[in-house]
Amino acid sequence: MGRLLWGVARVLLFRPSPRPCHAWRAMLLRMFGARLGAKCHIYAGAVVWAPWNLRCEDRVTFADGVEIYNPSPMYFGSHAIVSQGAYVCGATHLYNEPEFRLVSFEMRIGAYAWICARAMVSPGVNVGEGAVLGLGSVATKDLEPFGVYAGNPARFIKLRERSAAALTVPDSATSTRA
Repeated sequence: MGRLLWGVARVLLFRPSPRPCHAWRAMLLRMFGARLGAKCHIYAGAVVWAPWNLRCEDRVTFADGVEIYNPSPMYFGSHAIVSQGAYVCGATHLYNEPEFRLVSFEMRIGAYAWICARAMVSPGVNVGEGAVLGLGSVATKDLEPFGVYAGNPARFIKLRERSAAALTVPDSATSTRA
């Protein structure tokens, strides 16, 4: 029943909302059980399968065309970005069983991680803090913190500078220093 109600709300209220109405979409997601930190930017073209299983810290972004398939809880650390057309898949089927049972996984996308455009994260794969999954890449294994990965399947390319995660100054910080 929750999936049906969310589907109707998504089509009638979420999807047609104007591009800058992030607070409106965050409110709708929260009404359906999502736990979102401050200033999350979830664009109208993003699809969240189960808001009640979505956990985002501050300033998480889901661009247009993103699909979050989350039958189990999925966590996104602060400043995590999922770019246009990316797919984060939290479940699969047990194809060797006659029942073809669905099996879902709790997953974590670390703070300052970036899932680039059209990239895919496979079921049960966790993305470490600051990791980058390149354009159109497919993550089939956990991505280590601050690693840059590309390809299908994604392979480690190099390390990302850790200072990239420290570039944002928290809202509570003052502009004057003692």
